[in-house]
Amino acid sequence: MPIIETGHAKNVANFEDFISFITGYGPTYNPTKAAIKLASLNTLFTTAKADILNVTTKTVAFNNVTNARLNLFEPIRKLSTRLVNAFSSSDATAEMIKDAKTINRKIQGKRAKAIPVSIDPNTPAPNTISTSQQSYDQLIEHFTKLIELLKTPSANYTPNEVELQLVTLTAQLAALKTANTNVSTAYTAVSNARIARDKTLYKEKTGLYDITLAVKDYVKSLYGATAPEYKQISKIKFTKPKA
Repeated sequence: MPIIETGHAKNVANFEDFISFITGYGPTYNPTKAAIKLASLNTLFTTAKADILNVTTKTVAFNNVTNARLNLFEPIRKLSTRLVNAFSSSDATAEMIKDAKTINRKIQGKRAKAIPVSIDPNTPAPNTISTSQQSYDQLIEHFTKLIELLKTPSANYTPNEVELQLVTLTAQLAALKTANTNVSTAYTAVSNARIARDKTLYKEKTGLYDITLAVKDYVKSLYGATAPEYKQISKIKFTKPKA
């Protein structure tokens, strides 16, 4: 099983305890390898904490725009049916009305796959949004076609209801597109934040995980495999996601 989001945070928390023990060894802890010197360990810890926080921040932003998009798209099906009925009462031809009904069937049948968002804003963002994104993209495409059909001059589509008027629908379509773009942008930010975090924690040789192994080897060589100092840090566990 791949490590979950909380596993990354646990690694960083354990690393703080790890450094505390190393600090306690005082000047005796004096490796020649720069990457495992105490100053380097503290720098790595600071970077790791910042990366964990960045993922959390970007995830909260992603969840917020995902919920906003969901709320904007929710009334589209019911609205589309109302639009077809209003269009049918205009001067639209039978063929135009048939086309409108065809578009509406596509809208009714293409339910956007909402990304589950927990009440907890820190809930991890999904690892992929491609299927969901395609569903929303297609809903926008169908809604755009319906609006363009309503604009047909000969149909004389001029409803009195503000929510059915073309100017309102055009503004609503723009809002849908913006909401959809916001989700894509926010997901990209989450993905990039995860990449940065994973490099800090798991990159070969320089990542937190490999650094702890190197430190343990040094401490073992310094005090011996049965020494209490080595047992202190050897008991601190770090996990690494499978490739």
